[in-house]
Amino acid sequence: MTQPLLLTTPARNLVRLTIARGITWTCFLVVILFGIEVMNFKLRIVPIIAIIVAMGLFNVATWWRLGQTRQVTDIEYLIHLLIDVTGLTLIFYYTGGATNPAITYYLIPVAMAAATQPWRHACITAASAFLAYSMLMVFFEPVPELRHTIGDSLLTLNVLGMWLNFALCAGLITFVIFRMADTLRQRDRMLSHTREAALRNEQILAVASQAAGTAHELGTPLSTMIMLIEEMKSEPVTDTQRADLDLLRSQVDTCKRHLRELVASAERRQSDPPARVNAADWLETLIQRWLVMRPDVTHTIDIEHRAIPLMADPTLDQAIMNLLNNAADANPQDIAISLSESSFKEDTRRIVISIVDHGPGISMEIARRMGEGFISGQSRGLGIGLFLTHSTLDRFGGSVSLYNQTEGGTLTEVRLPHPDANPAVPASMSQE
Repeated sequence: MTQPLLLTTPARNLVRLTIARGITWTCFLVVILFGIEVMNFKLRIVPIIAIIVAMGLFNVATWWRLGQTRQVTDIEYLIHLLIDVTGLTLIFYYTGGATNPAITYYLIPVAMAAATQPWRHACITAASAFLAYSMLMVFFEPVPELRHTIGDSLLTLNVLGMWLNFALCAGLITFVIFRMADTLRQRDRMLSHTREAALRNEQILAVASQAAGTAHELGTPLSTMIMLIEEMKSEPVTDTQRADLDLLRSQVDTCKRHLRELVASAERRQSDPPARVNAADWLETLIQRWLVMRPDVTHTIDIEHRAIPLMADPTLDQAIMNLLNNAADANPQDIAISLSESSFKEDTRRIVISIVDHGPGISMEIARRMGEGFISGQSRGLGIGLFLTHSTLDRFGGSVSLYNQTEGGTLTEVRLPHPDANPAVPASMSQE
């Protein structure tokens, strides 16, 4: 069965309808054979078995059809419901018509249509079931044995059959109808997630456009500063002033280099996909770069084992760097960094990067709203770093969570998908 087909809501509903059909007609076959062989019911066995076999073959054909790439439509689903109503009508005709205790099983296709189909299709299904029920009140082959009592009690076979039919209907409604409704709820959640992702992308695009414009505009003043520095160095200055000018020139060169790297990195991200790297080596290199910028930091690093693979690109580097900077801003002393791998199941393997600081902690409001917009736990921050970090990790299929430690400080936990995990599991589901 192809994965793209199963991801559609009508196809999932048809799968569950096919399962319910198989259970229903199997139960009908067992009850009819029991009635004929044990209870000595006088039924026309040939047409009854022919109807059951025809419905069984139709169910097999439906499973085959679900393996095709053509999408399931609402019209096709409606046709399946009407075929079910037709099959029920034929079997009820030969087994007592409206006096058959299973006659209320018509409510199952009606409930399925009401839960999953457009209003017009639900009305068509309900009207077909009502018309069939009405006809069976007049046209049917009676089964006198249904009026027989069981032993010395007042309980008749008809009442017992109604009880069995209620158990079957209750089970199918509880399982099938609930799962169909749950599929619709999942679709709504996916649409909501898609809208949120589109909004985040718009915000990221706005930030990227502003950054590109700013980088272009900074080129001119930096060039002017270089020219003025060189002119000042050509004039008589003291050794101290010359050293200051050299330091200023090196800082300006650093700024220009960062701007060039920004442009080159943006071009590279458009063409180069994430590369498979060794997570331990990647994290250690990233921390060394971070320590150059934050020499006031003291830290410890704990790596579970050095054979953990990871898919990474420069955007992931920047995302983790933002989290490390947030920890250093909270308290640069004794930051604990760890790398581990969780493997509860083959399809839920995650690479976990934990960062623990000993700062004042983070408010629950910020932790809850992280990723929704530009928020910040620092009065001087714009909140862009956390927002971009969350968006980057979400694009990688990962997540970031913030927790306040009981002994003080914040635990920042990053979860990234393992490159060798089952890709069929959606990241948005696994995050919940």
